[in-house]
Amino acid sequence: MQIEQMTSGRSAECCAREFLTFSLGREEYGMDILKVQEIRGYDAVTHIANAPEFLKGVINLRGVIVPIVDMRIKFRLGQVAYNEFTVVIIMNVLGRVVGMVVDGVSDVVELGPEQIKPAPELGSDLDTRYITGLGTQNGQMLILIDIEKLMSSSEMQLMDNAA
Repeated sequence: MQIEQMTSGRSAECCAREFLTFSLGREEYGMDILKVQEIRGYDAVTHIANAPEFLKGVINLRGVIVPIVDMRIKFRLGQVAYNEFTVVIIMNVLGRVVGMVVDGVSDVVELGPEQIKPAPELGSDLDTRYITGLGTQNGQMLILIDIEKLMSSSEMQLMDNAA
């Protein structure tokens, strides 16, 4: 019995994944921590003419030109405010360095498979391909996103032209 409990504990522990949690509007999201390079405060960007609204511009990060995407605009979350809590998550996605503006970064959480539920089917009009599941921890729900799928979507491919 004890061995069985230890084994099940090990299997849950071995398959647990760590997520960086961040807020966009009133919702909490989670992304694979292994994609995160660093977290910075929001600073001025160089705007690119004719870029989509969600592409705020680019920054020079130690010699690397990094496109900055504001996910609040991309997800149409209403009025966007830049304050002391606004941060940019710098990520390595598909061999590129990309910055993502969010309302704030909360924590790093570890979720086991039993804490992650599949994403709901919401119909064909709503694009949810980038949602990998819904995580729960301490009664809090996290929308888990596949950042590579989101950043490689046809709309986001526009970043290649700006960077």
